[in-house]
Order: sequence, then C-alpha cells, then structure tokens
Amino acid sequence: MIEFTLWDIARNLLLAARWTVLLSLIAFVGGGIVGLLLLAMRVSPLPWLRRMVVLYVELFQGTPLLMQLFLAFFGLPLLGVDVSPWVAATVTLTLYTSAYLADIWRGCVEAVPRGQWAAGASLGMTFGQQLRYIVWPQALKIAVAPTVGFLVQVVKSTALTSIIGFIELTKTGTMITNAAFRPFPIYGMVALLYFAMCFPLTWYARVLERKQKVGQHR
Repeated sequence: MIEFTLWDIARNLLLAARWTVLLSLIAFVGGGIVGLLLLAMRVSPLPWLRRMVVLYVELFQGTPLLMQLFLAFFGLPLLGVDVSPWVAATVTLTLYTSAYLADIWRGCVEAVPRGQWAAGASLGMTFGQQLRYIVWPQALKIAVAPTVGFLVQVVKSTALTSIIGFIELTKTGTMITNAAFRPFPIYGMVALLYFAMCFPLTWYARVLERKQKVGQHR
C-alpha cells in the first residue's frame, strides 16, 4: 500500500480533471460543428438527406455510449486501424454529442413558426438564406439553455472513457484507490470535482431558461 496525503490525492485529481475538461470541450465543440451540418441536412427539402440524419441520430441515441467506446477502441483494430484511448474517446464522444445536439437544435428550429419560412420565401430568399437570416437567429435564442444543459451530460459522460484506459478524473481516482486503499475519501473528492464542474453549468442553464420564459410572457 502506498501512502498518500489528502493533498497528494487532491493534487493528482486536479491534474486529471484538466483532461476531463479538455475532452469535454473537444467533444462539445467538435460535436457542435458536426451537429450544425446534421441540422442543415435534417431540415433540408431533400428526403434522402433527412432520412440519413434520422438514421445517424437513432444509431447514436439508441446504443449505449459505453458500447460505442468499445466498438471504437476494440473494433477498429480488428479492421487494421490502431487507435489510442485518446483518439477513441474524442472521436466517439464527438459523434455522440453531435447526434444529441442535432436533435436538440432540430426541435428549436421546428419551434420557429412556419410563417417565418413563408415570409422568407415571399422575399425571394433561397432555403439557405431563410435558415441563415430568419430561422437560425430565432432558434438560437431557444437553443442556448438546453445546449448548456447538455454540456453537463457531456462532462459526466467522459467518466465512461476510463473503461478503455483514458486517464481522466475517474480513471485517476480508481488508480489512486487501488494504490492507497482509501476509496471513500478518494471517490468523495472525485464526486466533488465533478460537482464543481457541472453545477455552474446547471445553474446557468436554469437562469437562461427563466430568462427565456420571462421573454415569452412579455
């Protein structure tokens, strides 16, 4: 058994939390970019594009994230593609995030009254111009709160990447526990760090939701 002081444990967990934050940001930003492309395809007038996006979203929402991580990390090497835990984690979480964000944003776009589309068409705007100048600016106001709320889910989902060997907060906590045999204080600190990362986002999402409701009643 290795002796760890509480400061040693806290310092190592804080260092590991950096990778949790970095992975969350990469997955969220990358997923947002892919999600925007999927959203444009989802609201496209072309039926085959819409069906492709529906299949993509259903695939990632209908299967466990843990299974997706396993397929990326253990399945790709069977096809001759070697991937590190970092690559498998970032790619899988990015695709997973994009599927959910595309679905969230689709609901926000559909919340914009259809009359707004008709108004843009009557002005001679193309489909892309209607999206860019009329629909997306209105949908953005609706989408901010649920998008921030989903970021909390992304942060917590990074814990699953410890299963494939990615050394983030949860994995570091497990490694220290195996060496020090002090699970309660160690996992207690891990839980507090996740809370410290997620609570401000949850609080901000609630503030945005309240502001949105106030704006709707004016």
